[in-house]
Amino acid sequence: MGRAYSSLPIEGEPIARTSHRWITQLKQVLTVLVLVLVGYYYGNLPSLTRMWTIRSEPDFSHLASHCADILPIKSDSFVARQQALAETLYALKASAYIAEPGASAAYYANLSGTAWHLSERPLLLIVTPEVDEDNHVYAQVSILTPSFEATRAKLLSIPSASKVAYPEWPEHVDPYAVALSVINQSNNGPIYVDGASRLFIRDGLQQVVSHSVVQSAPTEIRRLRERKSEEELEIMKCANEVTLLSIRAAREYMYIGIHESEAGALVTKAMSAAGLRGSFALSLFAENAALPHGSGTDKVLGKSDLILIDCGGTLHGYESDVTRTFALDDSDIPFWTLAYWRLVLNAQTVALITAVNGTITAEVDQAARNALGVSAMYFTHRLGHGIGLEGHESPYLTGGSKDVILTGHTFSNEPGIYVEGLLGIRLEDCFYIDTDGQPVYLTAKVGGQAKTPWLL
Repeated sequence: MGRAYSSLPIEGEPIARTSHRWITQLKQVLTVLVLVLVGYYYGNLPSLTRMWTIRSEPDFSHLASHCADILPIKSDSFVARQQALAETLYALKASAYIAEPGASAAYYANLSGTAWHLSERPLLLIVTPEVDEDNHVYAQVSILTPSFEATRAKLLSIPSASKVAYPEWPEHVDPYAVALSVINQSNNGPIYVDGASRLFIRDGLQQVVSHSVVQSAPTEIRRLRERKSEEELEIMKCANEVTLLSIRAAREYMYIGIHESEAGALVTKAMSAAGLRGSFALSLFAENAALPHGSGTDKVLGKSDLILIDCGGTLHGYESDVTRTFALDDSDIPFWTLAYWRLVLNAQTVALITAVNGTITAEVDQAARNALGVSAMYFTHRLGHGIGLEGHESPYLTGGSKDVILTGHTFSNEPGIYVEGLLGIRLEDCFYIDTDGQPVYLTAKVGGQAKTPWLL
């Protein structure tokens, strides 16, 4: 049993200490009264437990353990990717694949845009298919670098089965001519450039190539990165799980009367505590959510308002993306708003069921619109996008697309209803196509899609 304390003065206790204790107790009582009055003003009288939760400093440290055991991509995996690329290039009779630092270079060689920032001076990943004396195809990896940056370039961590070459170009020499010097053009095969590379890179290469064609990498190469391995999926699952857990944890500190910016800051803080990098949180209330990318205001949450949080971050370079439109325990949401919410949930469910292996991506987008019925006129953006090393990457779940869904593909599934001046509702979970060809939410381990506006 705990020790009992009396609020009466103890014999011999200094009067100053007694007065201090009385003042402290009075402040606590006044604080509770203020919270009660604020709750009454907003037509809401939350429990005292919730009041004290709101007042306390947010603590999201428990989220840090969720992804603590998830490891980054292994060096052997990069080598395997380079080998698959070389074999694909050889099968396509191509001379080389070239990418700037970014998502594709990060996929093949651990060369992200963070590891090396882009400038007008090209630093390029060049992968060429070579054949050894036993007629085995292998990948030769080269990094084209400005001469004065060569020492720094050689400090980059570039996995490779063989020695990485570092062709250098002095400032007075055409860098693309130097790039061409490490490419075997004996078959006059095409030189494939990553689709995200800047136009002047492609133009520069084309100017120095006499016979080969410089063109964007075809579908066969794009699919190497689009279709995720089990290693990648484990990272992406945890990233999306902890993003959803962050929304749930932050919700416990939200209250009627909070500002959009404050709600967003809570979610961002939770994701950062969970170990995600580059965290973002779009926070929109009520009619502000009718503009899918925000209104630029900082609305105060009313009792009848829904909260839309669209957020994500990166884990070992892989992106998460989760959206919830939800209510607080103390909210009083109109029935017609709840009807719209259920329509969106149903559309998300129908879209997932449709997205099996072999389906055309446009058909999934259309299935969601069909499920919304006449409300589809308020669904103003595509159903979803690919996700991985980029938050938005190919293929896309959008009308007019003829891409085919395949095992290992990962997508966002985010139908919405947006009625300007009234409300905006979006629900988003990312999913992958498993080895059986079935769609599975990346957030399945922590509950998957939302169940109600109060059960996230």
